[in-house]
Amino acid sequence: MLDTGLSMDAVSVVLVWTAVAVYTLAFIAYTIDLARRSDLAIKAKDAAGARVLVGVGGGGLAGGVAERGPDALEVAPSQRPRYLWARIGTSLTVLGFLFHVAADVLRGIAAGRVPWSNMYEFALTGTMLVVAVYLVVLFRYDLRFLGSFLTGLVIVLLGGAALAYYVEVVPLADPLKSVWLVIHVFVASLATAVFALAFALSVLQLMQARRERLTVAASGDADGAAVAKTGPGFLRTLPGADALESLAYRFAIVGFILWTFTLIAGSIWANDAWGRYWGFDTKEVWTFVIWTLYAGYIHARATRGWRGTRSAWLSIIGFSAVIFNFTIVNQFFKGLHVYSGLS
Repeated sequence: MLDTGLSMDAVSVVLVWTAVAVYTLAFIAYTIDLARRSDLAIKAKDAAGARVLVGVGGGGLAGGVAERGPDALEVAPSQRPRYLWARIGTSLTVLGFLFHVAADVLRGIAAGRVPWSNMYEFALTGTMLVVAVYLVVLFRYDLRFLGSFLTGLVIVLLGGAALAYYVEVVPLADPLKSVWLVIHVFVASLATAVFALAFALSVLQLMQARRERLTVAASGDADGAAVAKTGPGFLRTLPGADALESLAYRFAIVGFILWTFTLIAGSIWANDAWGRYWGFDTKEVWTFVIWTLYAGYIHARATRGWRGTRSAWLSIIGFSAVIFNFTIVNQFFKGLHVYSGLS
């Protein structure tokens, strides 16, 4: 039985690297798609007024006028622009995801438990959920323009985890032998995946907002030649900054709800394992810091009118704290939550 477990883990590792390779091909395809969109945007420029037709859901114009709200991104799959390389990238992402799921499942079978009890397994499952959320969201929103960003992020995180965090299957530590391992950590992984999508949209929002500002500034140019120099060409085929911001906000709210449950479930688990709900352990503190950052982002945008650049930066800082919590806190800070599996 032990040999079977070890062989399954070995196959799981091979599948991980296969998934990374396929995601790399998807990243290349999505990047080519963005490059071709740049060409299409330039060719589609209106000769009279430097207005550029949009390729995704009518979301934006070269003059900086954009449909507001995430509804501008809701385009039925049958009505979406048939970008060849975007379709190839999505197909490869689906293929890589299947290899990824198989790797995660085999790791769990080899361990005889859920595959998220150490940093390597959390990265394996967390990146799988990032891709899963992206693919599910594509049924409602045409976010293929995020493909290169998200597949690139998954390649770095999954490949990095396989190189730096991989550990062989070992028995669970006593505090982890709980049903809360299944619930608490899975919901935390899902929240991280949703936050990653909000993060990607916020980065593009900053780029799009800059392009729109430069476009307005260049609008006095009679022949519109300056419009072509306001940023990467593919931005002119994407929704406006307002639409990107609104959708990022929606995802941040969903992630915040999941993270709130993570915080509450973690407290209940801590009481079962250590006899107290809160002990200012480093991991507990950083989980609360992340919750506070996203609560501040949601509150500031909803009640204080913090929109635009400030809103995007709050989203980006929040996700940076999530990554810091997973990498630096797990590796270099001491506490009761030391389950990295690394020696």
